[in-house]
Order: sequence, then structure tokens, then C-alpha cells
Amino acid sequence: MTKYLISFPSGVMDATTAEMPAVSDAAHAVVREARAAGVWVFGGGIDEGVPPVLVDGDGTVTEGTYPQTARIEGGYTVLDVPTRDEAVRWAAKIAVACRCPQELRAFMVDPES
Repeated sequence: MTKYLISFPSGVMDATTAEMPAVSDAAHAVVREARAAGVWVFGGGIDEGVPPVLVDGDGTVTEGTYPQTARIEGGYTVLDVPTRDEAVRWAAKIAVACRCPQELRAFMVDPES
């Protein structure tokens, strides 16, 4: 099986503040469905209130991050499914629940993970 990252950036959800409880309920329903199907690995949102840091091999911590990843934000889901078509089906379910298109990426297969 292959692990897929399904994600969306902050600010693209097409929902009002009043609609957010319904969006949350719909998203949690997809999470429960994915868990029941045995494909759920991990999901969550980036805490944008906590700034990123770089950690060097000696443990040195530097405020900030790489320029090309400065805007990593939003919601992320990792699923482990047998085919890309199945990943697309799950991404579509998340898109409906979250009211925005989802980006789909495949992780390289690593027999140790």
C-alpha cells in the first residue's frame, strides 16, 4: 500500500463562521469512516500560532525555516491505501467535508515505514 498526503492551505475553505461547526462535523465523519476502513494514518492542522524552527544535527535551534517552506499551513491527512484511485476517492470526500479542493501527493514507498 502507499501512503498519500491529502491537504489544503489555510483560508481556502468556502464556509462562514456560522457554518464551521457543520464543516467540523463533516470532516470528523470522514475521519471516522477512514479509521473504520483501516486506511487512516494521521491527520491534523498546522498550529499557525507556533512559529517554525530549524533544528541542526547538534541540536542548535534557529528561529524560522527554509524560504521555500515558509508557508506550510492548513490541514493535512495521511492515508494508507492500495491505489491512487482510492486516494482520489478519499480526497474527494475530504473536499466535500471541508468545502475546498484537496491537494493529493504520494509518499515514496519505504519498507521501514
